[in-house]
Amino acid sequence: MQNNSAFYCPIHLIISPVCAGSLTVICYAIVIQQLHRKERMAQVPKIRLAGGLEICRILNGMWQVSGAHGPVDHPKAVQAMQAYIDAGLTTFDMADIYGPAEEIFGHFNSQCDAAPPLQGLTKWVPRPGPMDRKVVEKALQRSMSRMQVDSLDCVQFHWWDYSDNRYLHALGHLSDLQQDGLIRELALTNFDTQRLEEITDKGIGISSNQVQYSLIDQRPAAKMEAVCLSHGIQLLTYGTLAGGLLSERYLGKAEPTSRAELNTASLSKYKKVIDGWGGWGLFQELLVALDTVAQGHSCSIANVATRYVLDRPAVGGVIVGCRLGVAGAEHIKDSLRSCSPELELTAQDLRTIDSVLQRSRDLMSLIGDCGDEYRN
Repeated sequence: MQNNSAFYCPIHLIISPVCAGSLTVICYAIVIQQLHRKERMAQVPKIRLAGGLEICRILNGMWQVSGAHGPVDHPKAVQAMQAYIDAGLTTFDMADIYGPAEEIFGHFNSQCDAAPPLQGLTKWVPRPGPMDRKVVEKALQRSMSRMQVDSLDCVQFHWWDYSDNRYLHALGHLSDLQQDGLIRELALTNFDTQRLEEITDKGIGISSNQVQYSLIDQRPAAKMEAVCLSHGIQLLTYGTLAGGLLSERYLGKAEPTSRAELNTASLSKYKKVIDGWGGWGLFQELLVALDTVAQGHSCSIANVATRYVLDRPAVGGVIVGCRLGVAGAEHIKDSLRSCSPELELTAQDLRTIDSVLQRSRDLMSLIGDCGDEYRN
C-alpha cells in the first residue's frame, strides 16, 4: 500500500482540507479498481504468436454478431465489450464476412483508453478471383477502416477452392504486406494439412490456423497437430462447445430436431456434426461423463469441454462465442474458469471421457481433414 500513499500525497498538497478526504477516497477507489483489473488480466493465460503478438488463450468470438444468431443491437454490442476487457479477456476474433463485427470492434476501439490494449484478429474471406497486390491491399484497407486501426494485428486467410491455386498469390502478397508492417501476424482459417505444408514449404510464415476442434471433432489431432508443432504454428479452435450443445442445458434432454429448437446457425451446424459423430444417444453418454468430471472440479460441462481442447498439443487458444449485447449471454466467469490454473483434468478424468469418445465414428473418414466441410 506504500505506492498508493505516494499517489495520494500530491492531492493533499494542492486542494483544501475540506475536500481532501473525499477526493482521497475517490482516488483510492480508482487505484484499487485498476489494481483489481491488472490482477484479473494476469489470471488470463496468454500465448505469443510467431510475430510477437500476445493473445489470450480464451478468445472472444464475434461470429454471433453476424446475424445468423439473431438480431444485433449495435450500440449495446459495443457497450458489452467493456465487461470482457475488465475481466482480462482482451482478444477478439472476427471476420470481414461477420456482418458488423469489424465495425463493432472499431467503434469500441476508438473510444476506449490505451490500457489495456485490445487484440483484434480478423479474417479475409475473398471470393475466388484475381489476387494481385491491389486486390489484397484493398481488402486489408477495408478491414483497417472498419476496425479503426492503422495496421492489423492478425489476418487469417480463408480460401474456398483448392483447385484454384491463386490462394498462393494472395498469401504471397499478404506476406509482402506483413514485411511492410501492414500486418503483424499472417494466419490461416480452415486450411487442411496438405495445403498448410505446401504454404510453409514455399517459405510463407504462418502464425496460426483456425480450425474446428472439440471433443466430438478431433480431426486436428490426426495430422494437423504434428505439422503445426514442427513449424511453430498455433491452432486457434472454434466449435469447441458445439454452439452450446456441450453444456448442462442439453444433459438428459430429448433430441432437438426442429428449427425452433435449433434456432441458431451454430446449433444447427453442430447438431449435424453430432449426428455424424455418433448420434444423440452417444452424445448423452458424453454429457453424463463430462458432468461427472465437472462435479469433481466444481465447474461446468463447458469448462471441462473447453479445458480438454485447450490442453491439446499445438492448441494456442479456444474461441468462445459471445452474443454481444444480449443480456445473460456473456459467460465471462465460465470462460475465466475454463482457463484457470486451478482446473486441471486428471488422468482419471481423461479416462472417463475417452471411454465414451472411443465408441464414436471417425470424422476424418466421414468429412475429411480440417476445413473440408467447407469444400466438399
